[in-house]
Amino acid sequence: MMITEKDFVSAPYNFSSENGITKWEAPSNIALVKYWGKRQNQIPANPSLSFTLSDCKTITQVSYSKKQNTEDFSFEFLFEGNPKPDFHPKMEKFFKGIESYLPFLKSYHFIIDSQNTFPHSSGIASSASAMAALALCLVDIERKMLEMTDEFFYQKASFLARIGSGSACRSIKGNPIVWGNHNEMASSSDLFGVEIDFDLHPNFKNYQDTILLVDVGQKQVSSTVGHDLMHNHPFAEQRFEQAHHNLSALFSVLKSGDFEQFISIVESEALTLHAMMMTSSLYFILMKPNTLEIINQIWQFRTTTKIPVCFTLDAGANVHVLYPESYKLQVVEFIKTKLSVFCENGRFIEDKTGSGAIMLF
Repeated sequence: MMITEKDFVSAPYNFSSENGITKWEAPSNIALVKYWGKRQNQIPANPSLSFTLSDCKTITQVSYSKKQNTEDFSFEFLFEGNPKPDFHPKMEKFFKGIESYLPFLKSYHFIIDSQNTFPHSSGIASSASAMAALALCLVDIERKMLEMTDEFFYQKASFLARIGSGSACRSIKGNPIVWGNHNEMASSSDLFGVEIDFDLHPNFKNYQDTILLVDVGQKQVSSTVGHDLMHNHPFAEQRFEQAHHNLSALFSVLKSGDFEQFISIVESEALTLHAMMMTSSLYFILMKPNTLEIINQIWQFRTTTKIPVCFTLDAGANVHVLYPESYKLQVVEFIKTKLSVFCENGRFIEDKTGSGAIMLF
């Protein structure tokens, strides 16, 4: 049975909890088939697939207490222990967007304390992990008042995270995660992320992702603006068709363990994402000269060594270097000796695929 938005609207229940606390950690993710372009209410224009990361994550604690005035939202937001009033408009917008699905929101005062295990503005999808962790905390509060299955709990958390940040719906469960309807995966949905419905080949288990920090500054064009520019993009429909085709091809690759085809799809997707930016109106370039230097170095290293290492990019200058765990020593040495010179202050972050969000208490 297909799940609709109405299924996430809760039946009436008593707001029985006077106060309490919940804490979750949620990882970032890296898309292999990219989502670029969206419709109303954060519905993706094309399906995407991502690896869930392990160590780059957001840890969020939400304390809540019942209040008398139920006319407005009431919350404090702390980032790494410090008040962040400039985050309030985004939080207010998020609460408004999810109010119809969490009817208790105006009945409580919330203290939201969030921290990342990775540097802010480092090219890692912090909005994905942050919104995923917050959504898990909020649905966990509702779960104390309303019975729900574990499956529905994670679906609803992914659904709500998506409203805050589209790719956040892929940061709830383990990997790989598909978001967006696709005809070869019956359980896929535009509303939330789901795990692949087949066995992942051992070649792609515990896959490594080293993030090269080429530029840790604020992006010149936000992802939201970039997505909006797809509405009248001259190549939009061809791109959406390509994403469906590449997702089908990647399904086969993840079953067979074919490194060569994996590399071809993943690198093509990364370059296509940036090509769409460069052919938008308004057009823009988020890659930096050092991004291109790194890509060329990776291609040369792969040709010389035959090691199946490849790159992918998000909507920014930083480079995710992907490779099997069995080649970790060689690739990390290559990164230290050849690629780190192109990183800001020589910085990079070693990570790998993980198993999804974890409840801390």
